[in-house]
Amino acid sequence: MKRFAFTMVFVLIVSTLLAACGSGGNNDGGSANGGGNSEGTEGNGASKDFTVGMVTDTGGVNDKSFNQSAWEGLQKFAEDNSLSAGKGKAVTYLESQANADYLPNLNKLVRKDYDLVFGIGYKMADAIKKVAQQNPEANLAIVDSVVKTDDGQLVKNVASITFKEQQGSFLVGVAAGIMTDTNKVGFVGGVESAVISRFEYGFRAGVKAVNPDAEIFVQYAASFADAAKGSQIASTMYSKGADIIFAAAGATGNGVFTEAKNRSRSGDKVWVIGVDRDQYKQGLPENVTLTSMVKHVDTAVYKVAEQTMNGEFPGGEHVLLGLKENAVGPSEHKKNLSEEALAKMKEYKQKIINGDITAPGTKEEFKKYMENLGQ
Repeated sequence: MKRFAFTMVFVLIVSTLLAACGSGGNNDGGSANGGGNSEGTEGNGASKDFTVGMVTDTGGVNDKSFNQSAWEGLQKFAEDNSLSAGKGKAVTYLESQANADYLPNLNKLVRKDYDLVFGIGYKMADAIKKVAQQNPEANLAIVDSVVKTDDGQLVKNVASITFKEQQGSFLVGVAAGIMTDTNKVGFVGGVESAVISRFEYGFRAGVKAVNPDAEIFVQYAASFADAAKGSQIASTMYSKGADIIFAAAGATGNGVFTEAKNRSRSGDKVWVIGVDRDQYKQGLPENVTLTSMVKHVDTAVYKVAEQTMNGEFPGGEHVLLGLKENAVGPSEHKKNLSEEALAKMKEYKQKIINGDITAPGTKEEFKKYMENLGQ
């Protein structure tokens, strides 16, 4: 019942928050502001003592993607509740340079008595679980993973937030399948995982739904923080004839944009589909962003922070968000999409919401999907 209530509240406020969550990063220095595990205030009143911190993955807080979206959501939360935001402030972040940094960074925020601590990314699941079990009074949350005990129960002091990435990726795949002039498109993934597989197979399914003959190149970079590798992979795919590439690779995807912009300046007409946040501006001035598969991490972290401040921390809950909750989907910038693409995306969105189509998120689901298409 608690999970249902949380999801319903999320749906009611999400449209308002989507328009608001979009400010840039703030790297101000300052002294630590421990919160003493304040329970916050009820209603609209802000708690001046409430504190919330997040730990990024190796892409960093300015990755123009996943981590940056989360930080923007927390900055908006701080602004709306008159809290200071920045390094060492009431609302803060710690950046991880390597996987080995996850555990000490999480512990650092917990030991400073931050009221809520986020781990941004599925790779932090083991570290979140360990910290949560060692500090049962701490409130922790993770994005893109579900943290369970060894016997399969949700950890009581962890809020687990995941998304149906395959649904939004299906729609940008529809756009790619219609908009390609070469009948060849590409997908660049960061690190192979269940999360990125949902991006990949949802995208592939959307392409094939409207363009069964399209060829789809797929390659993983084995990193979310290697722009040079992203550029290299994109160069290979564009050279093989792909004219649209969907990059679900964090900061590695920045290299895909670099390659596309370089080719555009040389006269080639190529596109990039951005990820996690609206990456339209990243494609300028060459205008290479076809659309973006936005994943509203900003809205999700905002809501969990607000709940926790109001004494309603959703610990021990798994919140799964998709198209129906407006938590994933194409970005607002539509100027580079044809009327046909927009119409088809709208059509398939409704089919997914209605349950007429199930967007695949795994290799096995994709295989069944293709069999149903007769391929």
